[in-house]
Amino acid sequence: MFDRNIMSWLRLHARFVMVALLCLVGVAVFIIYRPKSAGMPEQFKIDRIVVRKFARTLSVFRDGRELKSYRVALGAQPIGAKEQEGDMKTPEGLYTIDYRNSDSDYHLALHVSYPGPEDVRRAAARGVSAGCDIMVHGLPNGDGSRAVSFQGKDWTAGCIALTNEEIEELWRITPDGVPIEILP
Repeated sequence: MFDRNIMSWLRLHARFVMVALLCLVGVAVFIIYRPKSAGMPEQFKIDRIVVRKFARTLSVFRDGRELKSYRVALGAQPIGAKEQEGDMKTPEGLYTIDYRNSDSDYHLALHVSYPGPEDVRRAAARGVSAGCDIMVHGLPNGDGSRAVSFQGKDWTAGCIALTNEEIEELWRITPDGVPIEILP
C-alpha cells in the first residue's frame, strides 16, 4: 500500500514537471521567434520626428499622424537642454536631419542640425562652445551583441540612440531635411 501511494505520487509529480517544462520551452520559443513589430513599408517616407526626452521616445509622423514610436537612450545627463560642449545633455528645440553618416562609430547615424543660431548665441554669451555632432544613431559598432546592456540607460554624449534594427528602419524612412523636434 505504501509503495503504491509513493508510485502514484511520483507519477503525478512527474507529469506536473513535464507539463511545466513544456510550458517553459513554449515560452522560450515564443520569446526567441516571436514576430517583430510591424515595420514601415519599404518605400515609405516620414515628414516629421518628435523626441520626448521625459518619455524617452522618438516618434515618427506623416501628414500630422503619429505612425510609430521607439524607445531611446539620451545623453548621460538627460535633464535640461544642452548648454555647452561636453555637458552630456541632449539638446532641446527644433532642428532638421541634415545629413547621414554610414561610417560613424555607431551603427548608422542621422545628423541633427544642432547647434542652431540661438544655441550658438547662448553658449557664446557664456564664453563656451555650444558643441556639435548630435546624431540619432544605433549602438556602438561591435557592440550589437550587447544590445541588452544598453536598454533602459542614458549613455550617449548627448545623442539619441536606438537599437541597430530601429536605426536601420529610421534611416530608410527618413529623408534629409526632415524636421526633428526635441522636447523636454
